Amino acid sequence: MDVSVKGEYALRAVFELSRHGNPEPVKIARIAKSQKIPQKFLEMILAQLKQGGYLGSRRGAEGGYFLARPADQITVGDILRQIDGPFQPSNRPFEDEPQDSPFPEMWHRVERALSCVVDRTTFADLVERWKQKRAKRVLNWQI
Repeated sequence: MDVSVKGEYALRAVFELSRHGNPEPVKIARIAKSQKIPQKFLEMILAQLKQGGYLGSRRGAEGGYFLARPADQITVGDILRQIDGPFQPSNRPFEDEPQDSPFPEMWHRVERALSCVVDRTTFADLVERWKQKRAKRVLNWQI
């Protein structure tokens, strides 16, 4: 499975909205700055995610984007498929192997395992793991 830069940015944007954690819209500029995504590129990505039903938006001074459904109901696989389309097997050097070769079948199992992980990982899971990881990094100001 290959993830495009656009797919990676989409994951970061949805993570940022999930991390935000409330229904109030988040401005594009804030998402772009926080996740280091070029704003013009982000606008196209957010529009595509809105079209897929994953995001909603509000116009005006208090406007921005928000999750259209709870973070525990959106998986990494959902977002990647919306942005990059269906998962295609990656180009592997063993694809042209003889029919009795064990390698193509092994690579297909690897691809299925990856798909299983992204389809079971929600953005709520990612936010929870991120919070736990940050909590472990307690600063020690003692000298």
